[in-house]
Amino acid sequence: MSVKNTFLGNQPKSIGMAGKPITMSKLRQIIRMLHQGRSQKSIHLSTRVSINTIKAYRRKLKKSGKPIDYFLSQDELSLSKFFSSGDPAYKDIRYEQMKELLPSLSQELGKKGVTKGLLWQEYIEGHPDGYKYSQFCFHLRRYMRQKHPNLPLDHLPADKLYIDYAGATLPYIDAETGEVINCQVFVACLPYSDYCFAMAVPSQTTDDFIFALKCCLEHLGGVPKALVPDNLKAAVVQTNRYEPKINRVLEDFANHYGTVVVPARPRKPQDKALVENQVKLIYQRAYARMRNQQYFSLQELNNALISYIGKHNQTRMQKRDYCRTEQFVSKEKPLLSPLPDQPFEIKYYRNYTVAQNGHVLMGIDQRHYSVPFEYIGQKAQLIYTDTIVNIFVQSKLVATHRRNKTSGYTTNKDHLCSQHQHYRSRSTDNYLKKASMCPELERMMEVMISKKQYPEQLFRSFDGLLNLMRSYPKEHFETAIRMAIEAEQYNYTFVQNVLRNKTYINSSPPPQTPLPQHENTRGKSYYN
Repeated sequence: MSVKNTFLGNQPKSIGMAGKPITMSKLRQIIRMLHQGRSQKSIHLSTRVSINTIKAYRRKLKKSGKPIDYFLSQDELSLSKFFSSGDPAYKDIRYEQMKELLPSLSQELGKKGVTKGLLWQEYIEGHPDGYKYSQFCFHLRRYMRQKHPNLPLDHLPADKLYIDYAGATLPYIDAETGEVINCQVFVACLPYSDYCFAMAVPSQTTDDFIFALKCCLEHLGGVPKALVPDNLKAAVVQTNRYEPKINRVLEDFANHYGTVVVPARPRKPQDKALVENQVKLIYQRAYARMRNQQYFSLQELNNALISYIGKHNQTRMQKRDYCRTEQFVSKEKPLLSPLPDQPFEIKYYRNYTVAQNGHVLMGIDQRHYSVPFEYIGQKAQLIYTDTIVNIFVQSKLVATHRRNKTSGYTTNKDHLCSQHQHYRSRSTDNYLKKASMCPELERMMEVMISKKQYPEQLFRSFDGLLNLMRSYPKEHFETAIRMAIEAEQYNYTFVQNVLRNKTYINSSPPPQTPLPQHENTRGKSYYN
C-alpha cells in the first residue's frame, strides 16, 4: 500500500479554437453530432459552444480529407494535436527573444541573493518592449519546471523516518539565573502516515541528536527500516552524493537498533520534502501558540511542545478521511521492528600509546587504565561509553574496565609484570606469612607493625629483613634477630650490622664472678 506526495504536471484536459477552453468530452460530442448530420444551430443549443467555433471545427474536419468517424476513434492526445491552433503567446516575437535567455536566467536565479525581480529589471533594460513582470515570471517558472520535473514518491509503511532540525529555536527561562536559553527543535516524521515527532534539545551536538533520536523511536514504539537525516554534522561527517561518510556514533546507533542510515542528498530538499513541510506546520500549530507563553525549564518547554504536536497529529488531514495518528496506529506501527532490549550507550573512540607504566591515559577524565604489560609502547584504541572502557591493541580486546570519571589510576593486578604484582600485593599479613618460618623474625615484625610506621617504609624494612634471611645461615640470622629484640633495636640496619660485623659470635653473655665476702656486705634485712 502506498501514498503519493508529489505530482507530475497534468495532461491537457481542454482545447479551444478561439482561446476559450472546451473539454475533450464536449469536443467528442460536437464531432459525433456533426457525424450525425445535425445542424450547427442545434449543436450550439445542445453544447453551448459558439456557432463560429463549430464552423471552424467543421472546416478543419473537411480539410483533413478523413471521415468524421475516424476522429471518434482517436485518443485525446491525437485530437488535441489536430484541433489545437497553438498558444498564440508562443508565436510572439517577445517569446522568441526570451527563449534564448531562459537557460542563463534559470542559472542566475540559483545564485545567492538573485531574485526574479532583479532578473526582470535587467531583462527589461535590454528589451524595453519585452514582457511585463508577471509574464516574465510565468515563462521562467514554466521553463524551470520542464527542466526539473517532479517525480511522484511512493512511500511504504514503516520504511523510512525523515529527520531534521527546525530553523527557528524555542526559548525557556532559567528559573535560577533568569537567563533566556534558546533550544534547538528536533523534528522527525514517517512519510507514509505523515506522523510527526518533535522535541526541544539544548544543541545540535551528537549527544543531543542521539538522545532525541532515541526518544523518538521510543515514542514510536518501534524502528523503521531506514533513517533519513539531513546532512547534519551530528549525522554526516563528510557529505557526498553517492557515499556520504556517516558519523561513527550514528552508525553504532543504527546497528544497535537494527536499521540503516541513508542521508538525503546535499542541497536536495525535495528528498525530505515531507519533514520540511512538517517544520512549516509545527511553526503554525506549535510555535505560534507558544509564542506568548513562558517556560522555566526544558522539561516544561517539551511538555508544551509535545502536547501541541499531539493535537497536530490528531487533526484531520486535508483531502483525507483520517488523521495522522489513526493512519500511524492502524497501518504503520504494527510493521515497525521491535526496540532492542538493552538501551543504547554512545561509544567514543580515542587513540593513545600505552605508557611505560603499563597504563593508558584517557584525557577526558584524566584517568589511567591498565593494559597487560607486554603491550607497553604500542598503539591502543579506547572505545568507551558512560560506564565501560574497552581497550584494543591491533583490533584485539586486551582490557575492560569500569569507567571512573575522577582522576587517578585503575589497575588490574593481572596486567602487571611479576615484580610489579609483588609490589602491588604487599601487606602486613603477607609479610608475617613469609616470616613464619623464623619465629624470632615474626615476633620482631609484629612489634614493628605495632609501632604504626608509615607503610611504605615498613614494607621496605620487611623486604630488607627477608633478604638478610635468605643471604645468611639460619642460626646466624636467628641470633642477630634475638640480639635486636634484646637491645630493642627493631630495624633492618641493626640486624645488618650484627651480621656484617659478625657480632653474633660474641653474643654469649660474659660469666658472672661472685662478689668477695667482706663485712661491709649488706644483707636483705638491711633494706627491711
